[in-house]
Amino acid sequence: MFKKVQLPLQTTNLIVGFMVWVILSSLLTFIMEDINITPQQASWVTAVPVILGSVLRVPMGYLTNVFGARKLFMISFILLLFPVYYISIANSFMDLIIGGLFIGIGGAVFSVGVTSLPKYYAKEKHGFVNGIYGAGNIGTAITAFAAPVIAGQIGWSLTVQLYMVLLAIFVVANFFLGDKKEEMKVKASLIEQIKGVYRDEKLWLFSLFYFITFGSFVAFTVYLPNFLVNNFGLDSVDAGVRTAGFIALTTFLRPLGGWLADRFKPFVILMYVFGIFTIAALILSFAPSIGLYTVGTLAIAIAGGIGNGVIFKLVPMYFNKQAGIANGIVAAMGGLGGFFPPLMLTTLYSVTGHYAIGFMALSQVALASLILVIWMYFNKRLALSDEILNATPLGMMVTNKKGKIIKINPAFTELTGYSEEEAIGNNPNMLSSDKHTNDFYDNMWDNLNRHGFWQGEIWNKRKNGEFYLEFLTINALRDDAGEVTQYAGVFSDITDKG
Repeated sequence: MFKKVQLPLQTTNLIVGFMVWVILSSLLTFIMEDINITPQQASWVTAVPVILGSVLRVPMGYLTNVFGARKLFMISFILLLFPVYYISIANSFMDLIIGGLFIGIGGAVFSVGVTSLPKYYAKEKHGFVNGIYGAGNIGTAITAFAAPVIAGQIGWSLTVQLYMVLLAIFVVANFFLGDKKEEMKVKASLIEQIKGVYRDEKLWLFSLFYFITFGSFVAFTVYLPNFLVNNFGLDSVDAGVRTAGFIALTTFLRPLGGWLADRFKPFVILMYVFGIFTIAALILSFAPSIGLYTVGTLAIAIAGGIGNGVIFKLVPMYFNKQAGIANGIVAAMGGLGGFFPPLMLTTLYSVTGHYAIGFMALSQVALASLILVIWMYFNKRLALSDEILNATPLGMMVTNKKGKIIKINPAFTELTGYSEEEAIGNNPNMLSSDKHTNDFYDNMWDNLNRHGFWQGEIWNKRKNGEFYLEFLTINALRDDAGEVTQYAGVFSDITDKG
């Protein structure tokens, strides 16, 4: 019973955490009526919650595998009660900064569920399950839409205090419904886990991709309400509704991204994601009208939502043994991706009078990510080829067009006695037994040149001088223009059968 309820419970926990995480950005226009802060200070107030919400994701992912999701969610929600109350009685810029820093805990809880939930499902469903959980992002939309409406009726201070009631309810819910017997997998320390993953370039590439996809989601969530009011003259409620629409679209597409990654090639999907990001950010960089701005923003919402789902299919796929720490690092980088853009955009606007340079930078980073995804996709295919080459019991060698050996596999060494150092750069005739006539070899090359293929039995000689009969298949490898670039030979020892 407890296992079945974990996905809905933990997803709802994330909704609550994210509702608290963005409360300042959602209510800032109301807060600024009572607390005198500059536009530059306002950008810091909206950005600061992202700091702790990002940095804490690393230990949160690790601690989930040590203590379990139930305890982590309960402790997080209890701790959030204090900064939420502090914000509700704030009367200065510094109060907002201090309270905002600690409500970052609400964003950090993301690492808890994304580490815990895959334990309950088969690998084939991890993308979709993490996508469903990630849809807890909708909490930001709920706050962006509802908080301004409630604040218009009862004031922003009482609105903030209502969140304390919500947090208390979910402390109780996790106490009774959380899985008390969750499987714990981690024995290594946090430092040992970090050492086990930090040298893997895939971790940092996934971090970059999430920095853009989730970072854009967070950045637009905290930046849109004030931007729409100040740049297009919308009222606070209208800006909140539009922001909620952006959040909802990104959120609901996240499970779709995970589902697509479960069924198709994740890297190919990411190519489309960053292609859309590049074009959408270009549109926004030209400071368009509200209509074109909406088109560009919605395109980013679509690409970001799908991309978020795809990335958290890839992370546990490549870091199964260090899922907690890897999830935490990637998630932290995504959160930090939402910290810098609002500050950068505000600074650029104060200097240049427009946001074009910031959006152009997003476009270029997205384009660089597209190139890196393409590289990873083809590199993965090459890695798979090497894995097959090394695992097969058949001897294999590849020569260049001139007949020099450029690659062998372990089975080649086992069958012939020649090491990789001895074989690479040499000619296959080093294996010649001198048992065949020149006509035999002429016929072999004639077939290769005419048909691109030769197969048959041939006597060769091992390094120790021992003769053996092998069944050999040679294929000519051609480029797109049809020119032969390499020859690949596959053979097996059939001496005893001969």
